Amino acid sequence: MSGTPLTVLVLCTGNSARSILGEALFNRLGEGRVRAFSAGSKPKGVPHPGALRLLARRGIDTFAFRSKSWNEFTAPGAPAIDLAITVCGNAAGEACPVFLGSPLKAHWGLPDPADASGTEAEVDAAFERTWRLLEMRVRALLATPFEAMERRDVTELLTRIGAMEGAA
Repeated sequence: MSGTPLTVLVLCTGNSARSILGEALFNRLGEGRVRAFSAGSKPKGVPHPGALRLLARRGIDTFAFRSKSWNEFTAPGAPAIDLAITVCGNAAGEACPVFLGSPLKAHWGLPDPADASGTEAEVDAAFERTWRLLEMRVRALLATPFEAMERRDVTELLTRIGAMEGAA
């Protein structure tokens, strides 16, 4: 890995919940070591209201978050992706687009909080659980000197992180 920030693309099918939360966590906790984006194979068009409420509760400006296609990251002028992380089973099984270079790939599957039903408080609780599980994974990666690690060692680390509590 190099001395420049690791560019992470967090992928999910709809790009409305888990991947949006992952993008926010990497950018908040990465402190210049990571630059994150999110996208989906079949974007819903807008972030889930539960994701936006959670981000707002955490003091994160929600204005810049949008649901977008992963094809944006294969277009000319798109940022080079160092690491593509799928956070849902659907996106992990789909054929990923070809990114410039050869990004590392990891699967950190988690249950979809967008599937939660009930009161707003019940839906918000599902989003809080997903946030906690994603935060645990992001912190585990950031706690390592991944920049100085060999590619195969980073791949093994990402696999171990993906198997942490709550893996789907």
